[in-house]
Amino acid sequence: MSNNRRPAYLPIAIIVVVIIVIAAAVIVWFKPDNKPMATQQSLSASPTDKSESTLSTALNSEQTEQTASAQNQSAFVTGLERLPRSLRGTQVDGEIIIDENKQLIVTEGLRRLFDYFLSALGEEEEAVIFARVERYIRHHTPEPAASQAVAIFGNYVAYLKALPDIEKRYGNLQLQASKSGELDLNAIAQQKQEVASLRQQYFDKTTIEAFFGAEDNYDDYSIEMVRINQNEQMSEAQKQAARQDYVSRLPDGAIKTNILQQANLNELMIRTERMKAAGASPEALYNMRRELVGVPAAERLAQVDQEDADFDQRFQQLQSQKQQILAQTTDKAKAQTQITQLEKQLFNDAERKRLTGYAALQKSEIE
Repeated sequence: MSNNRRPAYLPIAIIVVVIIVIAAAVIVWFKPDNKPMATQQSLSASPTDKSESTLSTALNSEQTEQTASAQNQSAFVTGLERLPRSLRGTQVDGEIIIDENKQLIVTEGLRRLFDYFLSALGEEEEAVIFARVERYIRHHTPEPAASQAVAIFGNYVAYLKALPDIEKRYGNLQLQASKSGELDLNAIAQQKQEVASLRQQYFDKTTIEAFFGAEDNYDDYSIEMVRINQNEQMSEAQKQAARQDYVSRLPDGAIKTNILQQANLNELMIRTERMKAAGASPEALYNMRRELVGVPAAERLAQVDQEDADFDQRFQQLQSQKQQILAQTTDKAKAQTQITQLEKQLFNDAERKRLTGYAALQKSEIE
């Protein structure tokens, strides 16, 4: 079984998304898949889901469950022996790339490799994970690249341990900002500067750019979108123009491409909501979607609309008959049995799991 998890990154990303939702300008974060140039060695696989913040917390936790013995450290040959439960059946994510002189070429994929093994914190103690990573690197990589990668891993672990001190100083402030509906961009900028200074203590410029460059670019984009959103001196038309201007000035590449795609998705959601509220026909919705996201996506969305409408129709039928059953009998157990049978007649197993949440959503919309 393949593990298709992907690491998220700074807490800033989480806060930014919350604020943007509040401001009714949804921003979804895309992490680009780096495709390094051909080299002598490249090891690739599938992603993990441990965030930088989660990893740093786990590394600093005194409550980490120690299920692997340090005595096993010397028994590693490839680093993949006796994998912890969460990594079994998965592919190792990341890459180790070297040049023609067997020097390490640092990429974002090397960080993914580290995160893959660190995602097992809580199942294995830190010393075992470190030994596992070192053996994996040395088994697949010649010198001097192997020692270079091991040294960077040690610095990466130290960096993750140091992060919580910064996060603690800004965490509550960010939470308060989120609740108020306004993000303190000055505080965010100050936090980012402290994180940048911390990185300089552990990594050289090349490693910083490889490990964190993409996420920093997305942070900058998202924060600028919030800055525009929170500008009360600008009209909606001016804000839209400012967003488009910012994106147009981005350098061509994967980041700009993904942002443009996301801009289309944001516009799609906004237009869809407005058109549905105005009672637009399915044909009008299809034409709008076709212009923004193309024919295949427009057809899929039309199918989703039809499925949603069908589900809602059956849900309303359920609610109506449910009220009749409750009105006709005072035996609650008997009534519940009849309601359960009715649900099974109207919905399949997967659909029935949606009923409670769907009912709550309908209620909240009415209120």
